[in-house]
Amino acid sequence: MDSSEGNKGQESPGGGSLIPSPQKAIEKAKRRFGGGGRGVPPLRPDGNSDDEEEHMLRMSFLEHLEELRTRLIRALIGVGVAFGVSLTFSNQLWDFVRQPALQALTTLHINPPDLVQISPMEGFTIIWFKLPVVCSIFLSFPWLLYQVWAFVSPGLYKKERRFAVPFILTSAGLFLAGGFFAYFVIFRYGLTFLLGIGLTEGVRPMVSITEYFDLFVNVMLGVSVVFELPIIIFFLTLLRIVTPGFLIRHSRYAILIIFIIAAVVTPTPDVFNMMLFALPMCLLFYVGIFAGYLLILRREGRKFPWQKVFMIGLVVLFVLGISLYLAITRHAIRLVPHWPFFLR
Repeated sequence: MDSSEGNKGQESPGGGSLIPSPQKAIEKAKRRFGGGGRGVPPLRPDGNSDDEEEHMLRMSFLEHLEELRTRLIRALIGVGVAFGVSLTFSNQLWDFVRQPALQALTTLHINPPDLVQISPMEGFTIIWFKLPVVCSIFLSFPWLLYQVWAFVSPGLYKKERRFAVPFILTSAGLFLAGGFFAYFVIFRYGLTFLLGIGLTEGVRPMVSITEYFDLFVNVMLGVSVVFELPIIIFFLTLLRIVTPGFLIRHSRYAILIIFIIAAVVTPTPDVFNMMLFALPMCLLFYVGIFAGYLLILRREGRKFPWQKVFMIGLVVLFVLGISLYLAITRHAIRLVPHWPFFLR
């Protein structure tokens, strides 16, 4: 700054001390504290100030409502398409749904092992309407997740939007895994237990297709939704609501809640079926904590020692393989495709 610019703030004609003008003081403060005509974007949560906020969409309240309306319509269209496909294969789907009942009744020596129709409209309502609706929810679940993400993602940073594909694939995979786990494990054992309770007392089971299908849907959807626990934990960590350390310290309360949910969701009151549901849920809880820990490491610029963990895992698998081999060859233990899976 030259001398002429430096003397603009003088008020004394006698050459006294220079007093900065108000405009000059304001400009100096702006330069010192980052002020100016255009606001500087706020700091990122990790402390780095960049221009990522310039890529975030600014939407009014009405624009948010319009976007929500668009996403809901697209989600319903996806469910409608999945419903049409499911309706085409209703007979094959019903054969798939009734397999647990057929297996349970056959195991209990109920002949014929068939479900019964009580009301005239019962078969049409279950096989040709409710079943395609439930199946369409499972088929369109990845599409529904994508619509949720598409509605939320404009308010996220560019780096955070990279979670889109892993979020959709992982959520859909866990949802379907929960459904298959409920179908092949929980529901089959639970149904056999429930139908066999009264056999020793001379009670012959006769199950209507409505009662059976309602129980089937409750177990399938309940277990599938609960299998989303790792995703919930990950996003709570992403939003800084919880931390992995907090979850580890209070894990005993989480395990208690898991067992309470297991007692409610499982169709039987026995401990065995409750444990079939609760133990995988405890495992998923710690998987969610591990995913949150990886997020914290990434946020802090650190790396997880994958190579060491991989080597330890190989050693553990090798020891388990040797143990299984010795058990089969020296102790005449054989594998069977049902519980308890190992027999002598």
